[in-house]
Amino acid sequence: MRGITRRALFAGSAVGAAGALLPTAGPAVAGPRKARASYRPGYHFTVPEQWKNDPQRPVWIDGSYHYYYLHNADYLAGEIGTAWRLATSTDLVSFTDRGVAVPKDTTPGGDVWSGSAVVDTHDTAGFGAGAVVVLATMSPHDGPADQAQYLYYSTDGGRTFTPHGTDPVLPNPGVRDFRDPKVIRDEERGRWVMTLAENDKVGFYHSADLKSWTYVSGFVRGGIGVLECPDLFRIRAGDGTPKWVLGVSANGKGAGLPNTYAYWTGSFDGSAFTADATDPQWLDYGWDWYGAVTFDKRGTDGTLDEATRYAIGWLNNWDYAHITPTIDSDGFNGTDSIVREITLKRGGDGRYFLASRPVATLDGYVSRTVTLGDLEVEGTRLLDYRGTAYELTCEITWDQLTGAGVQLRRSPDGVRHIDAGVHRDYAYLNRRPTVSPDMTGRWQESHSPFDPGRRAVRLRILVDRTSVEMFVDDGRYVHSSAAFPYLVDTGLALFTVEGKAVFRNTVIREFRV
Repeated sequence: MRGITRRALFAGSAVGAAGALLPTAGPAVAGPRKARASYRPGYHFTVPEQWKNDPQRPVWIDGSYHYYYLHNADYLAGEIGTAWRLATSTDLVSFTDRGVAVPKDTTPGGDVWSGSAVVDTHDTAGFGAGAVVVLATMSPHDGPADQAQYLYYSTDGGRTFTPHGTDPVLPNPGVRDFRDPKVIRDEERGRWVMTLAENDKVGFYHSADLKSWTYVSGFVRGGIGVLECPDLFRIRAGDGTPKWVLGVSANGKGAGLPNTYAYWTGSFDGSAFTADATDPQWLDYGWDWYGAVTFDKRGTDGTLDEATRYAIGWLNNWDYAHITPTIDSDGFNGTDSIVREITLKRGGDGRYFLASRPVATLDGYVSRTVTLGDLEVEGTRLLDYRGTAYELTCEITWDQLTGAGVQLRRSPDGVRHIDAGVHRDYAYLNRRPTVSPDMTGRWQESHSPFDPGRRAVRLRILVDRTSVEMFVDDGRYVHSSAAFPYLVDTGLALFTVEGKAVFRNTVIREFRV
């Protein structure tokens, strides 16, 4: 995806929407600065200063994950364009900033957009065994048919990169939208495979050396907007069945679908992908899990887990990307979802699907646990808990009712809150009653399917200062949305609609990262 980051006039809209309860600061200046209150999330990854958007697929190098992301150090000055900034982590919860790895505006290509990094173990490109190679989109003249793929390489373990000349390794053939290369190694056939976003198509390409690419096939899917940030991987299901998964970031809102990560399970013969079904499934049903990437799960010794992958997404949406109080309170605009563990399961209908759960290493950062046990609720029950960053888990059971859920970040008078739960035949996350970045009012409540005949639902909800991520029934469905509640809105309540329920094994955990 492109790294457009012009601030324009949007920040004032966020402050106006939230009123005087948002933190106030002086004139916008580069870098972090003190403010009376902070909107910086407590346990989610955020850019140290200025701007971030797309995550780039992390790679395992020398015992740690190298996480690159699109970063603009000139955001507050109003200048557009992104570089690749690097953070490293051994547990995908705590990250160490390493600064800019792939700079922008150092070649005629200009700034660097999305792509992918690979470790060239066998020295296929000629930069040395173990060199880290980046393929990324650049657009020298910023034209719709000017997008092409360029190569950078690193011989210092992925810390700094050098451009491989100034010409693209995959020029644009004269088409609109030609970007976001994702490269994987096909060891069985001794070659590299690239997926590329080409408007409503994912193109497949082969290369022996990462420098010369040949088109071999395409996967076309219309009706969900321009496809971006393709993803291709193999994963083994819990029943032992191996499947290939093709994913894309897509905006399906016009068709009543999510604007997140669409995916298909199927087969891949090294050249073409064949989907099990025409319609995609969605890895997230909220409004703000875009530009997401999945990546290998590695053991401490580097061994690959074939049954689990990790995933991370940008907790934002291009419809309102620049509307955030964080830029005025803390000097940054850019937050990611929690890293998730992705597994492949088979549903009762025989269809395979991806399930998500927060990364297990998050458990090692628990600083406080509040165990509330089983709570009977009819109507609204206000809990004796206050917080802005925590995890809530429970199982809700009932005999007969219309809906049940939780009110998160509830205001002292009960007027403002974020609602999460189930209602009749759908699960939902609703940010309408709080401060939402969506100024149109159209994209406030997200829905996913739910079977009311089960009369039970398991919820695991991650709340942070500017986001909510709800995992329904062990991550079969997930909703991620940005929201900016007033910092004084710290209450928590349970509720039911037209009936009684028991919130079983209700536990709150706080984290210190």
